[in-house]
Amino acid sequence: MGMKLRHYAAALMMGISSVFATAADTPESKLKALEITLPPAASPVANYVPVVRSGNLLFLAGHIPRDAAGELMTGKVGVSVSIAEAQEAARQTGLALLATLRQELGSLDRVSRIVRVEGFVNCPTDFTQQSSVINGCSDLLIEIFGDAGRHARMAVGAGSLPLDCTVEIAMIVEVK
Repeated sequence: MGMKLRHYAAALMMGISSVFATAADTPESKLKALEITLPPAASPVANYVPVVRSGNLLFLAGHIPRDAAGELMTGKVGVSVSIAEAQEAARQTGLALLATLRQELGSLDRVSRIVRVEGFVNCPTDFTQQSSVINGCSDLLIEIFGDAGRHARMAVGAGSLPLDCTVEIAMIVEVK
């Protein structure tokens, strides 16, 4: 009897721990565990929609960065904005993209994978660290989605961006 009870208890604990491990691995639970609060999803400011769905792919329009106070993050990287500040702008843009995704899907747990990130960096022609800047967004996506957050990417320099924003980032996402 003692042996059966021990096996039952062990099986029960394995079952409980696997439930907790699964729950902890969801994007929504990772946001909570990391104490990340998404900003409100932004409304379009011109003649476009924030998301277009084609089959199981979502195409997110370019998003721009706002700080915690909702102010635009502006300036040219390598001139008036440091690389660290630009990486934070890219991370904030990633949070805005996730807010749009959540609004569209109801839950980030419906994301199968991040397919592609398209990053534009407001910088002079001699600036060559665009990839480092867009890592601010890419690192966030991997932090939240794990391997499903690893994506194809482009990171290019732009002589200017709308409203003098530091970065603009678009994304393609596969959903369940």
